[in-house]
Amino acid sequence: MVSRLAGAAVRAFLVMVLVATPSVILPGIGTDTKQMVALVALFAGALTFAEYNAVYPSLVEFRDAPPFNRVRFLMLFTIVFVLSVICSAKETDAAFPRLFEAVGVLIGSAMDFPYSPVRLATMMMTDGASDAQVLAVRTAAGTAYILSLIALAFFVVVFKLKSWPGRHATFNVWVNLPTFEPTAGGDIVDRLERDARGNLALGFLLPFLIPAVVSLASVGFKPLTLTSPQTLIWTMTAWAFLPASLLMRGIAMLRIATMIRQKRETHGVQTGDMATA
Repeated sequence: MVSRLAGAAVRAFLVMVLVATPSVILPGIGTDTKQMVALVALFAGALTFAEYNAVYPSLVEFRDAPPFNRVRFLMLFTIVFVLSVICSAKETDAAFPRLFEAVGVLIGSAMDFPYSPVRLATMMMTDGASDAQVLAVRTAAGTAYILSLIALAFFVVVFKLKSWPGRHATFNVWVNLPTFEPTAGGDIVDRLERDARGNLALGFLLPFLIPAVVSLASVGFKPLTLTSPQTLIWTMTAWAFLPASLLMRGIAMLRIATMIRQKRETHGVQTGDMATA
């Protein structure tokens, strides 16, 4: 119980640091904005603490299957931190932010080719956007996307090297997939594989679909301008993080389905649902 309480407190603190990172790094943040960010950080920290301190899960998936959530958090924090440093370079002459900005510009330019996710991300801008605004979006999109790909590759390497979630460890489907109902009907392996393929397909298509949806939703309305640094940071972070997270979830669910099938073959079980593997 003490270990679970301490772990929940550490995770809650890290989530609060994540939410507050752009406000801490970016210069010229007003008092009202800082107060709002502090409120959001407290709410996110409280939600994280309640989720990880509870015996029975409710929202967070793979809570007892490290390092799945650790890799996702590290990816999210890295994207937010790097984009915050890049955006802060416009207000300072320090070498550290300028270096990040220069690398980000190179990455954005290299990934800005026809039909690429970065090229489509720049389409979310208004027609009257300045060259500097388009450059900022391209730099942020390219940097966020390449960081998400690196994190995804790192997860796959860990996935293979550690045989995630562990060959000899007990994996409870209900605890690690609280939003997945094993007894809802149908074979659990088939349902896991179907959901995994859906996550993989959506994760691959989402970077292309989000700009298209924004463009369609902007008909008759003022399109997204992304002029605010914080808006740019969180928009590009979500645009890159959500697809990578879905791909990771799809890979993990396929692995769980394989584990259950192997468990059935070992015990001679052919049909039926299993809650643990």
